[in-house]
Amino acid sequence: MLKGKTALVTGSTSGIGLGIAKALARQGANIVLNGFGDVDGPRAEVLAAGEAAGAQVAYHGADMSRVADIEDMMKYSASQFGRVDILINNAGIQHVANVENFPVERWDSIIAINLTSAFHTSRLALPAMKSANWGRIINVASVHGLVGSAQKSAYVAAKHGIVGLTKVTALENATTGVTCNAICPGWVLTPLVQKQVDAKAAEHGISNEEAKKLLLGEKEPSMQFTTPEELGELAAFFCSPAANNVRGVAWNMDGGWAAQ
Repeated sequence: MLKGKTALVTGSTSGIGLGIAKALARQGANIVLNGFGDVDGPRAEVLAAGEAAGAQVAYHGADMSRVADIEDMMKYSASQFGRVDILINNAGIQHVANVENFPVERWDSIIAINLTSAFHTSRLALPAMKSANWGRIINVASVHGLVGSAQKSAYVAAKHGIVGLTKVTALENATTGVTCNAICPGWVLTPLVQKQVDAKAAEHGISNEEAKKLLLGEKEPSMQFTTPEELGELAAFFCSPAANNVRGVAWNMDGGWAAQ
């Protein structure tokens, strides 16, 4: 379905981003990975997922808090594969503290990486998308783009901002072949969430499995983690012809969290 298209997925060396990269590679898209840590392992996984469809994989290590890095990554992606047809804004970090105790530098980092980076990638990708009259911008928000949780002020503010940016981008391009939508997952067992599980296990002196159930029971009625694979398939749907007129939505995949 996506043969000949190029997808840039930020924060894609693990977790949700890697799941989306593999799903799009299976549809034939060339993938530009981005993120920290091990690169060879994720690259091999994406290549294997896209092998039958002939997908190619490149990597750029942009620090998503740095505008110059983002600009370089966008130029690199275009030089590798022609242009960015599909932009997945997924990079994100987290910090937990009450507002009055929230470290200012952590607030700035979370807003920069979780929100501002998506503005920069979008502004740089849109001209080529509009010229081709086809493009997909998919912003990975969170159920926290729809509801709040205590001690997550920066994250919730950034994710609400991403949902707002999604709507504006969709409206500005409503008469073109360029769409913009947001995905709002609930709990996904990424390294970010595993840290919260570990902390809960330590706090209550319980096993990791019991801590997972406690975490899910607080918010997610389905008592199931959403998987990166499920989110990848939703992203692939947004890129399909069936989603040509899906514009500006914040699609929650959260086991009923926001329905309460």
